[in-house]
Amino acid sequence: MLSITGSKTSRFCDGMSRRGFLRMGALGLGGMTMPEMLRAEAGQKGGSGKSIIMIFLPGGPPHQDMWDLKMDAPAEIRGEFRPIRTKVPGVEVCELFPKMAAMMDKFSIIRSMVGAKGDHAAEQCLTGRGAQVAPPGGWPSIGSVMSRLQGSGGNGVPAFVGLSPKMGHGPWANPGQPGFLGPAHAPFQPNGGGSGDLVLNNISLDRLADRRTLLTSFDAMRRDVDNSGMMGAMDAFQQQAMGVLTSSRLSEALNLDKEDPRVRARYGGGTMKCRDDGGPECPEQFLMARRLVEAGVRCVTLGFNRWDWHSANFRQAREVFPQLDNGLSALVEDLHASGLDKDVSVVVWGEFGRTPQVNKDGGRDHWPRVSCAALACGGMQHGQVIGATDRLGGEAVARPVEFQEVFATLYHAAGIDTRTVTINDLTGRPRYLVDEQYKPLPELVG
Repeated sequence: MLSITGSKTSRFCDGMSRRGFLRMGALGLGGMTMPEMLRAEAGQKGGSGKSIIMIFLPGGPPHQDMWDLKMDAPAEIRGEFRPIRTKVPGVEVCELFPKMAAMMDKFSIIRSMVGAKGDHAAEQCLTGRGAQVAPPGGWPSIGSVMSRLQGSGGNGVPAFVGLSPKMGHGPWANPGQPGFLGPAHAPFQPNGGGSGDLVLNNISLDRLADRRTLLTSFDAMRRDVDNSGMMGAMDAFQQQAMGVLTSSRLSEALNLDKEDPRVRARYGGGTMKCRDDGGPECPEQFLMARRLVEAGVRCVTLGFNRWDWHSANFRQAREVFPQLDNGLSALVEDLHASGLDKDVSVVVWGEFGRTPQVNKDGGRDHWPRVSCAALACGGMQHGQVIGATDRLGGEAVARPVEFQEVFATLYHAAGIDTRTVTINDLTGRPRYLVDEQYKPLPELVG
């Protein structure tokens, strides 16, 4: 929930303490100032109309139980699940992904992701960067890069939205930081709430129509601004900042009650309450992401559920796998049905994989040496598996894929040429979006 209320001090997932109230001229939303963001967008010439949805699986999903089953391995490695055939001949996935299997021609599975840092954090999945030394300010996330290069798709709609709420383990809740691009390109963070959750100085959007109450609230905010030495009058960008909160396009996208109940049922229910210290058990985040890109958002990031299963791996998988199957298949199906499959890329992954060996507690432990990912839409060539692991699922033995290769592919699908496009860091030095040796995956983009 985005709650811009009162004057209390709160501590966010990144450990920083931030004011929790709205001031016209400094609209603090996930670390950005809204007027700055809008000024940045005003300087844009308009983007390609492409978007990215990044689904992060906090904790490291068990690749050998999902999309890379090892039926020839010993029992203590192959686990409890059986493979099922998919729509693509010769490709099999876990039996708990029947909906994904039925539309496998619309997915590509990477079974050979390598180069994971091994940290329990979303950062590498958001920036692509592993052990590289970061420039001053840090590497920007893909959402911030999309904000900088593509801008928003419409008035009152931010370019970058992070749906992950606060989690017990803060580094999993990272929606993507702007790094050296600055707060103008930080994510708008509604934290999964609908329009009823947006609150302005303790006034809900339903009450913003009450002019007297609104003006009273503005008076208090103007005093805060004046006391800080900032200009008291709202300029055009500040008015647009208010427009983001009251934007019909944004509020409509965030309000899932506007969706057909039958469509919501396809995604699955769930709750925004986080699972232990991980992400929320809410496949409806996928629906909200779809609605946001339809409204013109360039990048949506979200964290789904909790995947750090050091014990009871198979019991937890029986609960979580069907949730992912429902939400992901519904998202991809709807993007194709609406014709957005050429314009919106979807990627699903975690920070690393899990050990081939099942431990004494029935779980799998951390395994950075290889992991998996799924991609869909983006006008790519799908219906294939890229790479392979050995008989035990512990090492990549064919076509190892680095994180930055996936980033190059996503940028390519968004109409951004990583060979030529640069963004300046804080020293004015131009920085390429990925390191020179990384190219878009030819299997996907030709």
